Amino acid sequence: MSGDKPADSVETALAEANAIPNGKGHEEEMSLSGNTPSADTSEKGNIPNSAQNDRTENTEANLPEGQEFLSGVEDKKNPRFTDFEGKTSFGMSVFNLGNAIMGSGILGLAYAMANTGVVLFLVLLTVVAVLSSYSIHILLKLSGIVGIRAYEQLGYRAFGTPGKMAAGIAITLQNIGAMSSYLYIVKYEFPLVIQAFLKVDKPAGEWYMNGNYLVIIVSIAVILPLALMKQLGYLGYTSGFSLSCMVFFLVSVIYKKFNTPCPFTDFSFNSTASVLNVSAMDPGGEPDPACIPKMANLNSQTAYTIPILAFAFVCHPEVLPIYTELRNPTKKKMQHVANISIAVMYCMYFLAALFGYLTFYGEVEAELLHTYSRIDPYDTLILCVRVAVLIAVTLTVPIVLFPVRRALQQMIFPNKTFNWPRHIAIAFVLLTFINMLVIFAPNILGIFGVIGATSAPCLIFIFPAVFYIRIVPKEEEPMTSFPKVMAVCFAAIGVLFMIMSLSFIIIDWTSGSSKASSGH
Repeated sequence: MSGDKPADSVETALAEANAIPNGKGHEEEMSLSGNTPSADTSEKGNIPNSAQNDRTENTEANLPEGQEFLSGVEDKKNPRFTDFEGKTSFGMSVFNLGNAIMGSGILGLAYAMANTGVVLFLVLLTVVAVLSSYSIHILLKLSGIVGIRAYEQLGYRAFGTPGKMAAGIAITLQNIGAMSSYLYIVKYEFPLVIQAFLKVDKPAGEWYMNGNYLVIIVSIAVILPLALMKQLGYLGYTSGFSLSCMVFFLVSVIYKKFNTPCPFTDFSFNSTASVLNVSAMDPGGEPDPACIPKMANLNSQTAYTIPILAFAFVCHPEVLPIYTELRNPTKKKMQHVANISIAVMYCMYFLAALFGYLTFYGEVEAELLHTYSRIDPYDTLILCVRVAVLIAVTLTVPIVLFPVRRALQQMIFPNKTFNWPRHIAIAFVLLTFINMLVIFAPNILGIFGVIGATSAPCLIFIFPAVFYIRIVPKEEEPMTSFPKVMAVCFAAIGVLFMIMSLSFIIIDWTSGSSKASSGH
């Protein structure tokens, strides 16, 4: 570790000084929880002893900075990272990170595949998954070097307050975008599900079929109580349940592929859906051209695919908080958590997109489940799947809210210790704001596309790479060293990615084609 070499630069010496829990400095910046004045004084009293421990141990393993986030333990003895964690098991951490990755993006992936083709989609998905994993590797390496387990604080260490603000704003925008899209699904899907269960064709304006009321009820009854938890680790159980709902979604999509005729007929035209021709052959015995999958396909809607895919693997704001609460945390163990989460999501994403696409081909909609409703709005399996997806996205919102609250605390109340009224107030204000956004929001693709094209490349590519270049001293890794060159390339990919996605979307909007094709 850099802090162990006596001949290191001033920058590294400072890094080590900050890694030692000696009262002020970055520790106050980070302190969001659990530090009562008595704990503070005990920390200061233990400096020589604790500094000794910190030097003999790996700097990574004992940071009060990171550990103080969400820690509910009143730590009166030697402040060591191991006092705080020990709460969240490896499995629960995988569930939490998997749940942070898995979002409503999965519903748009079949549409993305329809607009890129199977092979191109697989290539893009693989590239984004590998890059996301490498990005997490950079973040973990950085948190090991400087001993800070907070994205905003890595920004602070690299560029001072502007760096902290940039990271905080990107996390806030990204996760507000994610929460909006999840609640948008609740607003849009929940009334349809209730309508279908009650077999009501034309609702007469009952309040319980009004999406705006339902989204507020779900926010207050389910999301707010979970968002008020003090530690992210407690949400492992709800994350596990959320992921099992998504597995049910995937299994159902695969099952439906073999039970849906192609080309399908809208329910409105043909009520006897069971009598449809399943052979997908036209009278001449040739396969219907609408039922042949495209291996590669480029059109104006391809512009949305890259941001939707980028959005699909963004879990970077949650990585460090989950690392903070991991039992016996090491960089290697957390990288395993990340790799398993990404690998599982990668398989689920590809299978859901593939079978969703192979069911409807070019007819697939931006929101996969709506396409099923066009065949039979009262299909019991699809209704259950819609309930499962609603549960899954609702339970993901609290996980995504934690880093936003943390980022806001870092930006607005950097030197304050944990405080319940503030903890509750931030969650309440955030949820209120997101509800307002969702109630007056545009089409779901607009939310995905713009947020994915701006904050996602920053959080996945640009920030980790730039922070790495700034924080790792030149004496240790000159700019020509392999990791630094990789980091420069990584940042360049992010910038390219952002410019490309945004320009595609702007061209698409100005030509007006997106409104025609995504409004159906």
